[in-house]
Amino acid sequence: MGRKAVPRGQVLRWQVLYPFFASLFCRVLSEHISYSIPEEMEKGSVVGNLAKDLGLDVRDLPARKLRVNGKKQHFAVSIQSGELLVSDRIDREHLCGQKSVCTLTLETVAENPLNVFHVIMVIQDINDNPPHFPQNIINLQINELALKGSRFGLESAVDPDVGVNSLQSYQLSPNEHFSMVVKESPDGRKYPELVMEKPLDREKQSSHHLVLVAVDGGNPVLSGTAQIKINVTDANDNPPVFSQDFYKVSLPESLPPGSSVLRVMATDKDEGINAEITYFFKTTADNALNIFYLDHKNGEIRTQGHLDFEDTENYILSVGARDGGGMAAECKVILKILDENDNQPEVTFTSVSSTIAEDAVQGTVIALFKIEDLDSGVNGEVTCHVEENAPFRLESSSRNYYKLLTDGPLDREQTPQYNITVTASDKGKPPLST
Repeated sequence: MGRKAVPRGQVLRWQVLYPFFASLFCRVLSEHISYSIPEEMEKGSVVGNLAKDLGLDVRDLPARKLRVNGKKQHFAVSIQSGELLVSDRIDREHLCGQKSVCTLTLETVAENPLNVFHVIMVIQDINDNPPHFPQNIINLQINELALKGSRFGLESAVDPDVGVNSLQSYQLSPNEHFSMVVKESPDGRKYPELVMEKPLDREKQSSHHLVLVAVDGGNPVLSGTAQIKINVTDANDNPPVFSQDFYKVSLPESLPPGSSVLRVMATDKDEGINAEITYFFKTTADNALNIFYLDHKNGEIRTQGHLDFEDTENYILSVGARDGGGMAAECKVILKILDENDNQPEVTFTSVSSTIAEDAVQGTVIALFKIEDLDSGVNGEVTCHVEENAPFRLESSSRNYYKLLTDGPLDREQTPQYNITVTASDKGKPPLST
């Protein structure tokens, strides 16, 4: 292959050194160690003695080079004690969002011989986020002819914590005109509704001021408040009514910006200005406002940014409709993003031996590498192969790791060098390869 002949002395040296390198690459083990820690531990905190839990001798750690692999290093291993230490801030909400169980999989590597250990880190939630409302002041316009029992949806509070630490209930300041009920949307989010208990009279009192409190279940309890300012308006006795309480649409993640998603529609039995409806977004995550645009006049929702299934799988939009007299209604729009095969498999080599003795036994490890694909389902299922007519083969090692091994005799005089092509292909349609 154009490479100069290797001097005989060098070949002999490789024959002597081969047992050492064979011991380095021939053994890749998959161990599973689990730890559970609370989020926001201080840097330098000890998670556990990883070396001891893996059965490694602390005296061997300098030679074994025990370490944590990964793009984002939240943990490190002390080379003196073998303890697993916190090396960066661990924010459960940033790492796992609203998932009820937050786990990180750490890949730890030891050398001489080469071992790969998988450590499962369970991140426990602490009550470090109080509930908060997207707006500190909620403005409502309610007509004086609204009937007793009328309901008015309010913006739900947001609490990034999960479980008992998340939003649990709402409280309304005492008043004679309104009470409150708590409803639950299909995604499990709790939102309050005002219920009119006593008719309003604009001539007697044209405005009302209430305080809404959102409370979580942590210890100690954390809360957030919002001011409700109610403006009593004249004679508009029919609120808008949406054609559906919930709209559900599935969207491919390749949908380009400017595409139509759906159109919500509300009607009003009043006439004139009291029947003129304006649409608006209510409680909506900040990233959704960057992705979707709502036409305030006709209720059409369009994309204005790129969708990415790997970033967000579902969006829940709260859309309001307000007539000219100030009465409003609300509906929920649930958008499911469909995964497409838009990510190529990634191949990361952990260890590579670029030289091997020609008398190496069949099955000698040449390289260790890892395969990842960000897509889900069949789009994320990856197969690997090497070129045919070459004395090499692949073998699955552990989880998503593969070993490249010799699969036949080697003859330096006949072929002094091989260029080995490893191809990783997913099962999407069409498949993507690396």
